[in-house]
Amino acid sequence: VHLTADPDVIAAADRIVLPGQGAFGQCAGALRAREGLSEALDAAVRGRVVPFLGICVGLQLLVTIGEEHGTQAGLDWLPGRCRRLDTHERLPHMGWTRVETVRAHPVLDGATGRDFYFAHSYAAFPDNEAHVLAVSDHGGRFPAALASGSILGVQFHPEKSQKAGLELLSRFLRWTP
Repeated sequence: VHLTADPDVIAAADRIVLPGQGAFGQCAGALRAREGLSEALDAAVRGRVVPFLGICVGLQLLVTIGEEHGTQAGLDWLPGRCRRLDTHERLPHMGWTRVETVRAHPVLDGATGRDFYFAHSYAAFPDNEAHVLAVSDHGGRFPAALASGSILGVQFHPEKSQKAGLELLSRFLRWTP
């Protein structure tokens, strides 16, 4: 395991996890500020088909556009928009919430009906509904997991989701897209 922002290390990786904390624009800007980083991610994930897991803002960055604190460009791996949750509930949405899978995926096997830990006010809504693997609800349904090919993203934090999250991370490490 390497914690890195080195494009050469990322380009050679056999799995990539992009965690996210903070705002869409801040994270997208940080990725673009490091020379060669976005290109290395793209070459590894879309070129070599390396398994990729985006967590929270790491998931949100998968779409084309983010609307948090102005309009920002995402990675555009899954066409769509990251927008504020349309809810009457308190934001940010923080805490344990049930996840329901809507499409089978080996990494999310066993996730349906289980609670995962969320901390967000925005969610990624893909243009293609086939990219939605799981949904959750916080005064309105939103995508909780997205996927296409070797790309997987979860809006919740598996690292904070105890047994359910550890099981998901373990399945990601064994996943061969």
